[in-house]
Amino acid sequence: MAPDTRGTPPGTRPGVRILVVGGGYVGMYTALRLQRKLKQRLKSGDAEVVVVTPEPYMTYQPFLPEAAAGSISPRHVVVPLRRVLDHCRIVIGEAESIDHAKRTATVTTLATQEDGTGALEIPYDEIVIAPGSVSRTLPVPGLAEFGIGFKTVEEAIGLRNHVIEQMDIASATRDPAIRDAALTFVFVGGGYAGVEALAELEDMARYTSRYYHNIKATDLKWILVEASGRILPEVGEAMGGYAVRELRGRNIDVRLETRLDTCEDRVAVLSDGSRFPTRTLVWTAGVKPAPLLAATGLPLTERGRLRCTTTLGVEGSEHAWAAGDAAAVPDLTAAAPGAETAPNAQHAVRQAKVLAENVLATIDGRPLTEYRHANAGSVASLGLHKGVAHVYGRKLKGYPAWLMHRTYHLSRIPTFNRKARVLAEWTLAGLFKREIVSLGSLEHPRAEFEIAAGGTGNRPRPGAGPPDRGTDPPPPGSSPSAGDGPPRTSG
Repeated sequence: MAPDTRGTPPGTRPGVRILVVGGGYVGMYTALRLQRKLKQRLKSGDAEVVVVTPEPYMTYQPFLPEAAAGSISPRHVVVPLRRVLDHCRIVIGEAESIDHAKRTATVTTLATQEDGTGALEIPYDEIVIAPGSVSRTLPVPGLAEFGIGFKTVEEAIGLRNHVIEQMDIASATRDPAIRDAALTFVFVGGGYAGVEALAELEDMARYTSRYYHNIKATDLKWILVEASGRILPEVGEAMGGYAVRELRGRNIDVRLETRLDTCEDRVAVLSDGSRFPTRTLVWTAGVKPAPLLAATGLPLTERGRLRCTTTLGVEGSEHAWAAGDAAAVPDLTAAAPGAETAPNAQHAVRQAKVLAENVLATIDGRPLTEYRHANAGSVASLGLHKGVAHVYGRKLKGYPAWLMHRTYHLSRIPTFNRKARVLAEWTLAGLFKREIVSLGSLEHPRAEFEIAAGGTGNRPRPGAGPPDRGTDPPPPGSSPSAGDGPPRTSG
């Protein structure tokens, strides 16, 4: 049902309304389990599950690097929420604040500005707060103007188009400085997002270079900047060291214990004094909790996450629940006192299951279950047929680790439909050559019509100079960074 003009849901109030804020790992899996358990009550109207999310899909982020490299179609790394959660009410919008004392959430939707009636107020009986995270940026001069993120599917495909476009520019220009900057790609952040994105795109660009008459693979310059002394800390020191050697063996410049000081005027200046003129700066240096958490009035940790109990309830607040990136959950399997579970996909999916069961137990008056799961390990891809893994104490590298990475994530992506489509694409990719097409014009779909109608359009015509992608606005709903979490984990 659509909300009425005053922003309150019409019709008879259900016996119990569960509000899920967020459509990511925790939000989707929690709602999916609630839907299965409450199926009859949802059909009769005795219960209602409302999911508030800014996007109508859940993005399976471990596959973003492969989508950027062209190994998987972008539409197959997202799961449409309306199809999967067909017995839930999906509200596309942003939760601006939560008043838990009054049990209401204030939500702005796509129609808020259009109808002029103000934000939607959704009352609830139980609330699951899982808005995920946003990029953790630093006050680096030039970063806001020229940085590119890697957290959404739009950013992943936009980055693929951008990399191929830079190769087109380098091939066509007669200015050596422009050519050098176009073929220099700087990635900041040595976590999963940065390493996997760089490795997959370097693989793709190296293959693409064979189709340019004046660009060789050795002309491309790839630089990974990491502030700590190692990359991929989740896979352990030995496998992290192997990953560094593997990348450097592909002529990728890995700079450890190095920071980005400035990227003004399209020049990346590093803390070791190096300067790299570049038209591509990808920022993947961590995440932080969503700003919504500060507008809930609920207890937060010093890092801004919701303080939770072992049963995934918000500490001191009945009928409020949280998990995933937004929650600081005690780790019952850790030896150190006060340890918290890592904010990664491995825990998020398992926490969602326990959280949903505890919500149902609260409604039915049953005892709650504590969340307990020991970290099983991690896997990471380093490009086609290359990877590292540290699972249940066993260390793998090269092809076996890459195969484990694909097998595990194929088993974890939701719905049989998506599994079959991804497997089919991998099979076809093994039989045919890579796609090397850039569809950057999709980001400006009206440009040609505007030019035809007498306007200038957003996309420059050939001969009008290279497009200044560094100043393009980000796509709607995108965020600037993928960061180091949630890691691509197994278990």
